[in-house]
Amino acid sequence: MTSTLPQVMHLPDIDDAGCRSFQGALELVGRRWTGAVLLAGLRGARRFGEYKASVPGISDRLLAQRLRELELDGLITRTVIPSTPVQIRYTLSADGVELMRMLQPLIDWTRRRDARAGI
Repeated sequence: MTSTLPQVMHLPDIDDAGCRSFQGALELVGRRWTGAVLLAGLRGARRFGEYKASVPGISDRLLAQRLRELELDGLITRTVIPSTPVQIRYTLSADGVELMRMLQPLIDWTRRRDARAGI
């Protein structure tokens, strides 16, 4: 019996450890609202209210949680400006900007796939 499975390309840089590592990255960017929050930062949002306005539908609690998580993951930098009242600014770190650049080919692939499917 002949196999009907597609031929698998050999990609020498992808091994079991690489796949496990990549899984963590997928889970990070796959969290609900994470991509939208990163995109808001890339587009210039700096203050909590700017992020909130740039990500329609996200709750204050979830936005605060995502910003904290992205800061802990090193993708967003949080700066406290000692003024009255205290101001907090969020900016994408170099890793955050790089991640967004790395996601662009996936976005392009998704658009091509959706176009083929008529979506």
